[in-house]
Amino acid sequence: MSAGQLEQILRASPVMPVIALDRLDQALPLAEALLQGGISTLEVTLRTPVALEAIRLISRTFPKVHVGAGTVTTPEALRRVEDAGAAFAVSPGLTDPLVTAAAQGAIPLLPGVMTPSEVMRAVDAGFRFLKLFPAEQAGGLAMLKALAGPFRELHFCPTGGITPASAPTYLSQPNVICVGGSWLTPKASLDAGDWKVIIDLARQASALAH
Repeated sequence: MSAGQLEQILRASPVMPVIALDRLDQALPLAEALLQGGISTLEVTLRTPVALEAIRLISRTFPKVHVGAGTVTTPEALRRVEDAGAAFAVSPGLTDPLVTAAAQGAIPLLPGVMTPSEVMRAVDAGFRFLKLFPAEQAGGLAMLKALAGPFRELHFCPTGGITPASAPTYLSQPNVICVGGSWLTPKASLDAGDWKVIIDLARQASALAH
């Protein structure tokens, strides 16, 4: 687990698209559209049957893309996404087995937290970059500002309920390194193969850089 490696990945794009792919043939044109729009860090969630193969395809075809695996909740899942070529893994939470697997693995983990106690536990495990999830339900900007006091050394990727309208305000918060959002890859555009819409959304998102 390398904090420096994860920091570089997260700083590469102000918005990290959270992607659920239903069809494998969407993977490469989607990654190309996001990259063309200036987004080089993306998260493919393990919520669909094609996710692992999509990660494998994107990582092999687009070496400039930092493709991460989302919804990683077990050590076995962490090993599978590492084998598939993921550059990093994202989890909605953090468990003792996942802490052990992350310490032994070759790719960094971005664990999810929602409360100060969960933040403290993640810090004790050696994590300095955390996913505030679900961000809006956890308190959103007010929570991030409150956490900045006792946890000045930490940086967060708030995910869950972030919109194009709220993203700039989140990104202006000093302890926010990037935000996660699903609005960059609308299902209707994916199903229709309307990559121009996604390119435009990615360009708008990449313009939100700090």
